[in-house]
Amino acid sequence: MLVNVSYNNKEVTKKIDQQVGKPFTLKERWAMGGIGSPKLTITETSIEIRNLLILDNNTDTCNVEIRPNGIIVGFRSLLESYALIIPYYKLTLYKGEASVYSIYRDQYFIKVASDTKAVQKFFKKLLAYKADNAPTSIDDL
Repeated sequence: MLVNVSYNNKEVTKKIDQQVGKPFTLKERWAMGGIGSPKLTITETSIEIRNLLILDNNTDTCNVEIRPNGIIVGFRSLLESYALIIPYYKLTLYKGEASVYSIYRDQYFIKVASDTKAVQKFFKKLLAYKADNAPTSIDDL
């Protein structure tokens, strides 16, 4: 779900909270060592997101926020803020090339450069949290 989050809209906030859960409390964030990624440089995106990013001449960057049931990938275009809402059951994460992570949800995707240790450490934390909090598979029973 790609949404414009520039304005405080209760309906959009409710949809986001239904998909990925409410934000962590400050105590939980502290215990996890933070829930946000460093600034991520976008290298490639799906056509819908690309159409938003080409509207301005700024460098294409995004950030990822971990939520209890998914992630939010946030980016800006012109003066608007957009978010790609991805629940864990729809999240697919690839590390294809040596320094590129690919984040997929259905027809949307964002590829980001992982050129620093901080970015790699964040994605390891994200994968570990997803694995720990995934619903039990039928194969595990």
